[in-house]
Amino acid sequence: RAGAIDEATHDAHRATWLAARRSLRKLSGRREAELRGALRNVEDVAAAGGLTAGRLPAAFETVRRNREWWTTGPLLAAGRRVGFEGSALVWQYYPGEGVQIQWLGTFGKANGLFQSRTHDAALGALLDEAIALAAPRAGGIAWESWFRFGGGRPPWASALSQGTGLQALSRAAIRLSRPDLFAAARGGLGIFRTAPPSGVRVRTDAGAHYLIYSFSPKLRVLNGFVQSLVGLRDFGALANDEEARVLFRAGEAQLRVEVPRYDTGAWSKYSQARESDLGYHKLLRDFLRNLCGRMSDDRARAAAQAQPSQVPDGDPAVGGVAPIADPTAPAPSAAPPAVPDPALYCETASRFTTYLSQRPNLEILPAKPSRPRVRTGVRVPFRLSKISTVTTRVTRNGKVVAGRTARLGGGRRELRFTPRAAGAHRLTIRAVDLAGNASQVTGTVRVRAAKRR
Repeated sequence: RAGAIDEATHDAHRATWLAARRSLRKLSGRREAELRGALRNVEDVAAAGGLTAGRLPAAFETVRRNREWWTTGPLLAAGRRVGFEGSALVWQYYPGEGVQIQWLGTFGKANGLFQSRTHDAALGALLDEAIALAAPRAGGIAWESWFRFGGGRPPWASALSQGTGLQALSRAAIRLSRPDLFAAARGGLGIFRTAPPSGVRVRTDAGAHYLIYSFSPKLRVLNGFVQSLVGLRDFGALANDEEARVLFRAGEAQLRVEVPRYDTGAWSKYSQARESDLGYHKLLRDFLRNLCGRMSDDRARAAAQAQPSQVPDGDPAVGGVAPIADPTAPAPSAAPPAVPDPALYCETASRFTTYLSQRPNLEILPAKPSRPRVRTGVRVPFRLSKISTVTTRVTRNGKVVAGRTARLGGGRRELRFTPRAAGAHRLTIRAVDLAGNASQVTGTVRVRAAKRR
């Protein structure tokens, strides 16, 4: 009635919806639950007034693919990624939510096709499919997620997947000589200049932090922040886009403040609340390496501008292919700011690599109480340098009297036990970190007899 869509679009999406509802009535068990979860998300967005014309393609593609999977496909393990014939998108199974477009995986696949150098047609087709499913958001476009996750409700956006999208689009624009892909990437800048929940920009004293999830302004995940900056940098450099450069500089100034806070001296942190698991530790290390390399290249290029004969051919980020002119790009500033020193990121990445082969440090501290008695709870504090699987054991006369195994984060921890007899109790604490490095310390607690009544 409002004229935002034509009758053919209305009829096609309505047919998709009604077909899914009919299939739902025929399903049971997990298949019914998963399809119902995918439909529920669309219903909730519609009830809140968020089912705008620009969101219809992604919403009803999700409905259509969930109907297809749960009526014909196998049951899936949580986190399993799947695909559909005739589509290059990457989908992932989230229990209770059905299969959902995994935008980070999709743009990661695009980067893989770019790096292969032999799948240019597939690269262009994948990005065209992705652009068709982008939704208007924050004054631009965004690749929104249509499932509940981490307390957030759909549709939400992520600086991590959006930044990776900018990177893939700008690389493909060069490779395929398609300035229209630059235009799509430029539309993706909107969430980086807009505060949550529409955008991902959180203003700081130093500049700006870009959120991994638009619905969670207090959650600061460093690996997502770093990769979003790599994407902004690549787009700014390859499209010669001044706004992207400004957004990158604001984020990089804040990143320079944050990086030291995520280095424990023995491991990395995923967020300020917890340490990284092994995969995220390596991922953060690799993202920092990428940023280090790009900023080092930028500094070298800036230093060589005064000597044109020494300017490197092309750009390493695009395999030596010089950027093409984009008529829609804003004019660059006459005197671009100097590129900050990337040493912080290079050195942190190097330390994170070193941590992968370092044993955890363990130190047993004085027991409390210092002179324990039988049937009195004993607490033995110890310090652990990084997240590890820790096994504690207490023996008396060679017999195990207490012990447990648990995954513990770095910091001050305690071994607790209640002695049943007097005498020397031997303590053994063994820690194996996530990379398999092991350490062990031992100590002794002397227990006195119980007081006489």
